[in-house]
Amino acid sequence: MLEKLSTILTAVEIANAKKRVKYRHANVRHEHDDCVRIAYQWLDAQMPTKRMLRRTYPLRDIIEIWGGRHIAVSDVEVAAELHPRIRGKYPHFNISARLTFPSGRRLANIAEARTQDYKLTTYHIVQTYGGIEEP
Repeated sequence: MLEKLSTILTAVEIANAKKRVKYRHANVRHEHDDCVRIAYQWLDAQMPTKRMLRRTYPLRDIIEIWGGRHIAVSDVEVAAELHPRIRGKYPHFNISARLTFPSGRRLANIAEARTQDYKLTTYHIVQTYGGIEEP
């Protein structure tokens, strides 16, 4: 999978995607372009499905814990817009309900990753994820 691992999303790609997204809320707030990159990498690790998630997961919170950086729902929406395999509206994307814990290598070239309250624990991984991406 590691689709865009070596190629980081550019500021122009992110800015254009922000214009295309039909946001869930009127109050749109973005944290940082790196937050979109973190969310993109998390989504890229997930297994795409034909159907949308029925169960509602706190995806923003899950991504935030993995990435170690506060992320806005709007950032996740932009990441989904940019990803070629992801469809749907937050939080009901076409990803498997058996979430995949992404490799930490996905964050290597993202400067803002793991710069804030990094709360990732073994308990969180066991409770949240059904599989682990190979390093």
